[in-house]
Amino acid sequence: MSDENKYYVLKKKAVPEVLLKVVEAKRLLESEKAMSIQEAVDITGISRSSFYKYKDDIFPFHDNARGKTITFVLQMDDEPGLLSGVLKLIAEYNANILTIHQTIPINGVATLTLSVDVGPQTGNVSQMLDSIEEKKGIHYLKILARE
Repeated sequence: MSDENKYYVLKKKAVPEVLLKVVEAKRLLESEKAMSIQEAVDITGISRSSFYKYKDDIFPFHDNARGKTITFVLQMDDEPGLLSGVLKLIAEYNANILTIHQTIPINGVATLTLSVDVGPQTGNVSQMLDSIEEKKGIHYLKILARE
């Protein structure tokens, strides 16, 4: 695979501000809060050249996740009910679990790998992942792949 066709998943804090502003300008245009590209870039404080340079290369994660499989890993405490709480949360967002693998806990911590089917009925994927990561007993969550 050439470098031009690779995709990366980053947390918002790792994305340069200019790219976040491009996403915001695109949102303003789509919601018709800005009637022209010039108006959108003026509101967000970026140049037109920056907008055109990056507009096709960045998008919010949840906007393009429907009909995809997301595989992620999380490290969690070995506590009764924690795994079922994570699975319940995924079900509440109407996502479908395809595969699940949990390692044997070592020093009270287990690693869980999940593949989740994200369909048209699935809620906001970013919110789902944030909700999982915020649960007490979850150490971290990392997205491994999106197909």
